[in-house]
Amino acid sequence: MREIAYGPLPQHRLDYHSPPPPPSSRPQRALLVFVHGGAWRSEDKADHAQLARTLAALTACPVAVPNYRLTTQDSPIQHPSHAQDVLRALHFLSTWPGPDDDSPQPPPAELYLLGHSCAAHILASIFLASPYPDLTPSPRLLSITRAILLSEGIYDIDALLRSFPNYKAWFIAPAFGAHDAYPAVNVASYPLRTGAEHIRWLIIHSKGDVLVDRLQSETMHAHLSALARDLPPGPHAFVAKNFDEFEENHDELLKGTVYPRIIADFVAQDRAHASASV
Repeated sequence: MREIAYGPLPQHRLDYHSPPPPPSSRPQRALLVFVHGGAWRSEDKADHAQLARTLAALTACPVAVPNYRLTTQDSPIQHPSHAQDVLRALHFLSTWPGPDDDSPQPPPAELYLLGHSCAAHILASIFLASPYPDLTPSPRLLSITRAILLSEGIYDIDALLRSFPNYKAWFIAPAFGAHDAYPAVNVASYPLRTGAEHIRWLIIHSKGDVLVDRLQSETMHAHLSALARDLPPGPHAFVAKNFDEFEENHDELLKGTVYPRIIADFVAQDRAHASASV
């Protein structure tokens, strides 16, 4: 594992996990990026080192896990600052020649982006057409992003607060401001971003999650499905869901064996199709 700076701030660091040996002599074409959750206020890239190692072993692809600024008492930042940092990390990775300064490699040609909990909202804020101009991904980042795989996500904050009213004081108001309602940050209402039409989406939700209700994932899946109706038919579904294979609670899902297997299977199938179509 290597820690890499992707920006000027102390929080602008990512952990880069290489696949286990024997390494391929060919440059790595695909990169997985796991963006952690934590209600915009907690968690660290180091918390997910074991998951990253497992994903690297199962996919034979490197895995990057970025930190980003969090909303804390000492650092009361608000949205879209967290997403700005994640976008900075993704822009860095999209042109990065790799961790070995003595042997630079071509930057990744395929990105698979994984977001858990609040990170689902972060990634959707970037890759759908949000009202924030500073969350606009570069044409290269859009072009190399193959898929966005989201688990236990938060998407519609007003719906979340109807299900869990205590969340407003706990983390929504600190991260988004104390408002009567939050329609502007409902990512399940954002239109499709131009240039992102090829990106596939997978929405995951566990039957055992007691922290975020299934309505969040159902709402996002329905929204993406509606967006897909305006797209020409393709070889794969624009959006898929997996609401049936998981039994764990919100964060325990990441520690089990099913989540990395589902991710690895998705990546393998998508990469095989991409190779066959070249």
